[in-house]
Amino acid sequence: MALDPYSILGVPRSASEAEIKKAFRARAKTLHPDQHPGDKVKEEEFKRLSGAFEILGDAEKRAKFDRGEIDGDGNPRGFSGGPAGGGGRWEGGNSPFGAQGDPFEDILSGMFGSSARRRNPGPQKGRDVRYRVEISFEDAVTGARRRMAMADGSALDVNIPAGITSGQTLRLKSQGQASPSGGAPGDALLEVDVAASPVWTRDGKDLRMALSVDLRTAVLGGTVEVRTPSGPVSLKVPAATNTGAQLRLKGKGVQITPPGDLYVRLEIVLSDPRDEGLKKWAEGR
Repeated sequence: MALDPYSILGVPRSASEAEIKKAFRARAKTLHPDQHPGDKVKEEEFKRLSGAFEILGDAEKRAKFDRGEIDGDGNPRGFSGGPAGGGGRWEGGNSPFGAQGDPFEDILSGMFGSSARRRNPGPQKGRDVRYRVEISFEDAVTGARRRMAMADGSALDVNIPAGITSGQTLRLKSQGQASPSGGAPGDALLEVDVAASPVWTRDGKDLRMALSVDLRTAVLGGTVEVRTPSGPVSLKVPAATNTGAQLRLKGKGVQITPPGDLYVRLEIVLSDPRDEGLKKWAEGR
């Protein structure tokens, strides 16, 4: 998930342009790679700080972020599949403001000299690409490995973890855009939509379903076949069972650790409502 640039800079949403620059200057002074040679952790923190300032230090981008049009990485929100425009990150000497780069470069050059403008901390990771994919209810419950066709025509082998829900994101390492500076590729981020099921509903890690049984089985008891996401199983129905009775299939719910259960609600139906014997029985003859 993209981070909140306001939180990274430590300023409120009502902060003025001057307050944003002041906050960036204060943190950049302590995190700049020139101050921590070879410290990868500080370098990553500085990149996040620079990315936050890229959004908030540009009036147009800040307005788009505040309206929810882009996220904290600069990526457009509300994508429907396919690569999205990646968010900005300060990469070497390239100002994140492009032609409007003076505010960023002036701040750094004022603190560290002109070398800070063009300093290249090394190869940068390529941009992430985002997709929205739909998976079956069964795959979300049991987990699976599927080959998915992406909007750009590529195909990716995806491990779907059991228990995933709509709105969660799967990250596929190194399946994004190539780095322009010889670094590692970006990642593919797959936002998941889980399709609804006509058979089961999900209740946390448990599943629920309704099952029709005939009158004979309800009165005398018997065994019925129940469909589960992992395949059919047999369920023993006790004698004298009424509509609304709920039976549990242990471990047949969402396949996490420990797995959930499947609760089956029985509904009594007549095999043949026109059966003469049944009619005579009901009339007490």
